[in-house]
Amino acid sequence: MIKIADNVSLKPYNTFGIEASCNHFVEINSVSDLNALLDSEVYKRNKHLIIGGGSNILLTKNFDGLVIKNNLKGIEVVREEGDDVFVKASAGEVWHEFVQWCIQRNLAGLENLSLIPGCVGASPMQNIGAYGVEIKDVFDCLEAIDLNDGTRKEFSKEVCNFGYRESVFKHELKNKFIIISVTFKLSKKINLNTSYGAINTELESMGVKQPGIKDVSQAVINIRSSKLPDPKVTGNAGSFFKNPEVELSEYDRIKSQFPNVVAYPLENGNYKLAAGWLIEQSGLKGYQAGNAAVHDKQALVLVNKGGAKGDEIYSLSEHVLQTVFAKFGVKLEREVNII
Repeated sequence: MIKIADNVSLKPYNTFGIEASCNHFVEINSVSDLNALLDSEVYKRNKHLIIGGGSNILLTKNFDGLVIKNNLKGIEVVREEGDDVFVKASAGEVWHEFVQWCIQRNLAGLENLSLIPGCVGASPMQNIGAYGVEIKDVFDCLEAIDLNDGTRKEFSKEVCNFGYRESVFKHELKNKFIIISVTFKLSKKINLNTSYGAINTELESMGVKQPGIKDVSQAVINIRSSKLPDPKVTGNAGSFFKNPEVELSEYDRIKSQFPNVVAYPLENGNYKLAAGWLIEQSGLKGYQAGNAAVHDKQALVLVNKGGAKGDEIYSLSEHVLQTVFAKFGVKLEREVNII
């Protein structure tokens, strides 16, 4: 029996800690709960918002409708093919806890994605990534329920149309499906990816000479903890902006004006610029407007200093976009979903 609550505060359900409310709220703990919800009058009469860990949303106002919290749990190995191990995780599993579950079983592939906030169900929607690894690199398939007719559908990697922090679920299929599980192709064969960022440096400082996946995971945890605020202490949604991709001619223009620009060559010949560097060089690292601020250790992150409203943080993000564009002629994009 599903329990739908009315006039619920969403502050506990978003990592920015924004005080906002919704007309109706329900937690889904099983697929049967979801089926019952889809048959209910409350669902049929209201627009809906699906949340998991609430770590990639900015609530700028109260939500006039039904908020559905995906709380589906469960992790299982579904099959093995040689060194490949296919692990299915339900959408409501906490992402970092799932990564640690895999590491404890010596299954490689997710270690670089340690300590990313949120739940498993959001990982393919955002094609989350860090330190040279993205979900698409380890993704096998996902299961989702059609919110229109309640049918279950499987999506392959090709159908998901993954891009940089992008998937089909952020565009053509937005709000049309609810992800119930994701299956990852992991490996018993260890093939570490430590070339990106400061992983090797951190491993050296840890005194690790022959790292395993647990060491790489701990190195990533150490790096992220040193730069990123804990949302339990300071409200934030992790990286607020995407790293912009520019063509070679645009990169050359910026490089000629700013020789120290931080950028990474891409396989298509373009360059990915470090948005954090652009923001910092624009003089905005640590900048504060009201109760909203650019984090003083990582300029990619916007924070709630206490009591900030969603529109305060949105206005700050707009100021960042305009300031960076004025200095570099580069348009940043928000990574966080604005509600």
